[in-house]
Amino acid sequence: MRFASPENFILLLLIPALIIFIYWGIRRKKSLLSRFGDLPLIMKNAPYISFARQGTKGAMLILATLFLVLALARLQFGTHLELLKREGIDIIIALDVSNSMLARDIKPNRLDKARQEIRGIIDRLKGDKIGLIAFAGEAFVQCPLTLDYSAASFLLSAMDQTSVSIQGTSLTAAIEMATKSFDQLDRKHKALLLLTDGEDHDEGAIQAAEEARKTGVKIYAVGIGNPLGEPIPILDRKGNQVGFKKDENGEVIVSKLNEEILQKIALASGGKYYRATAGELELERIFEEVSRIEKKELEDTLVTRYDDRYQWPLLFAILLVVGEFFIPERKKKRGVQ
Repeated sequence: MRFASPENFILLLLIPALIIFIYWGIRRKKSLLSRFGDLPLIMKNAPYISFARQGTKGAMLILATLFLVLALARLQFGTHLELLKREGIDIIIALDVSNSMLARDIKPNRLDKARQEIRGIIDRLKGDKIGLIAFAGEAFVQCPLTLDYSAASFLLSAMDQTSVSIQGTSLTAAIEMATKSFDQLDRKHKALLLLTDGEDHDEGAIQAAEEARKTGVKIYAVGIGNPLGEPIPILDRKGNQVGFKKDENGEVIVSKLNEEILQKIALASGGKYYRATAGELELERIFEEVSRIEKKELEDTLVTRYDDRYQWPLLFAILLVVGEFFIPERKKKRGVQ
């Protein structure tokens, strides 16, 4: 036996209050009658008055309240097996962890903002498999496709600029790695979310997107940063800024959001491009698009379900309330037809 909504047991606090109220009501009636004389004598001369019946009616209301609380707490006992069917798609999120993602043109910086967006995506998932890829000059799978969203969130927290040893931004490597990570026999039900500033340091990203489309992958690119650009900070081991990255001529490097390449990649795969915003409004739009992708039936799971039995205490509560209504507080006067 168990209760599906045990938080409703707090309503049991009504029972002591109800007991006190009923007890006070009966005592009040006795007090008022005693003003007219000796109470035992009054009761003897007015036998139709029955405090016992009033107490019985009160007890029935108290029991009805108890059974009602048991019903609201959803009494359950007995189990049965149920085949649970789930539908969803496979989603791989590729996160740019290159040094340019440390730029602070979006607070707190591009990388932290991208991770925040990914957490928002994970929180919205229901039944979809998710995988994570970290990329910079190369790409690797941080988390294979899984339904364990807690594990994915944990692995996401470990993704930073030190995750990939080769720096740069190879969008081609990210797209190709994601394409390989999907089920190769499945030609649909697949989406790649690409979070990056778009500073591509190699060629072939658009061609890789076209190849991904042939395998059923749609790419939704999310641009992180500002097209006007921002210097790339240099951090020490403690995470403190000690300067800005410079080129061979000693000039400060300004990293700019490259929306053009991201728009082309999304278009080549049949997906869409979005720019990250402070309010994360783009997440809802992304999920609207992703929800339109045909879902596949995932493996069935046999689960144990508890049987609801709240109907019985609810029935008893109703019967007690109805029964209390038909019990008069007073006895019939003797001799009265």
